[in-house]
Amino acid sequence: VQLQASGGGLAQPGGSLRLSCAASGSISSITIMDWYRQAAGKERELVAAWNGYGRAYYAEPVKGRFTISRDNAKNTLYLEMNSLKPEDTGVYYCYAGAPGGSYWGQGTQVTVSS
Repeated sequence: VQLQASGGGLAQPGGSLRLSCAASGSISSITIMDWYRQAAGKERELVAAWNGYGRAYYAEPVKGRFTISRDNAKNTLYLEMNSLKPEDTGVYYCYAGAPGGSYWGQGTQVTVSS
């Protein structure tokens, strides 16, 4: 499984960004897909998760602002981020879990600043 994340960039506080994670390879084996982020000097943390049953989980700091979705036809995971805050700044990674292993995308930088 290969994951290619994109869509990061610079946004102003209150702004929006949409991240994408395109999956290729043995995608039929993927059971869960998540978004993580890592701020400078901090540990990587789970932001949002999408399980194989179409149910989503959100970390408390992003509830009501971020939306995770998956387009199976395009083999792509999305993270719609609204009402961005400076504390959302970090490198965002997509993750895929399968019975055969765990896979990470390369990360995309999100910077929220005025």
